[in-house]
Amino acid sequence: MNKRRSFLKSSVVLASVLSVPALSKAAQVAQTAKPVEGERILRLYNTHTGESLKRVFYAEGQYVPEALMDINKLLRDHRNNTVSEIDPQLLSLLDRVTSQFGDSDVLHVISGYRSPESNRKLAAASGGVAKHSMHLEGKAIDIRMPGRSLEHLHKAALAAKGGGVGYYPTSQFVHMDTGRLRHW
Repeated sequence: MNKRRSFLKSSVVLASVLSVPALSKAAQVAQTAKPVEGERILRLYNTHTGESLKRVFYAEGQYVPEALMDINKLLRDHRNNTVSEIDPQLLSLLDRVTSQFGDSDVLHVISGYRSPESNRKLAAASGGVAKHSMHLEGKAIDIRMPGRSLEHLHKAALAAKGGGVGYYPTSQFVHMDTGRLRHW
């Protein structure tokens, strides 16, 4: 892994010196590289911002800080662009759940981090939003997987036993958090 990471970093540096098209090619290599044993990859799409990413967030026995920063940004509160730290355990939980479906599915994110202001507004408008939501702490996410049964995603989330799981078939998402084991 160290050799691959060093190669990719040096490719990016060299590409930036030589030309922008070469940089684009190095980025493509990084995106299409096969995962190495022990790596964890997330593929995320934010349904509100249209942003997506595919990142190795865990490698060589530790979380990858640069990847965590990119994921934090993608999972920001889209209502006011507030970025907060997402619980790395939530990312590992997402990885455990998605691994039950294969390695190419993209998670569509309905809600990641939620700022206190946004949470207050949502709670006031809907009885289904907790006033002390785990979204406020970066420990919850609402997702779906296009092309996959929401019921199957729900069952996979329950089987992972990583925290709370909510099933919202009418709104077409599954809530997952790293709190105590519970479901609704």
